[in-house]
Amino acid sequence: MDGVLRVVVGYTGGTEAYPTYSSIKDSTEAVLIEFDPSTISYEKILSVWAKSHSPFFPQQCQYRSAIWYRNEDQKAAAKAVIAELQSKRGEGKKVYADVEPIGSFYRAEEYHQDFLNKQASRVW
Repeated sequence: MDGVLRVVVGYTGGTEAYPTYSSIKDSTEAVLIEFDPSTISYEKILSVWAKSHSPFFPQQCQYRSAIWYRNEDQKAAAKAVIAELQSKRGEGKKVYADVEPIGSFYRAEEYHQDFLNKQASRVW
């Protein structure tokens, strides 16, 4: 996407420092998206997230749906996207997505980075 500068797979949202895939404990697998706000907005990134993600089933901590924010404007935008998803879902059908302030982010192991492209290039 134009304006996205870098995407890093990692772990956040937990209390343990330096989690790994095999010792993730209370952290969540996450994607850190660095972007140029003069080219793409946070709201546009959230819109893409909402169209390509299905936060409609409860998950364990490692795989839960969440949006992390850096400031109150991002928090409000994230809550608005979730509210819109919820309104489309209807009564009694919950959207399972947390909205939390970003804390420490730990880069995941190299085999997690650019995972889909690595899988597509594998010879079966």
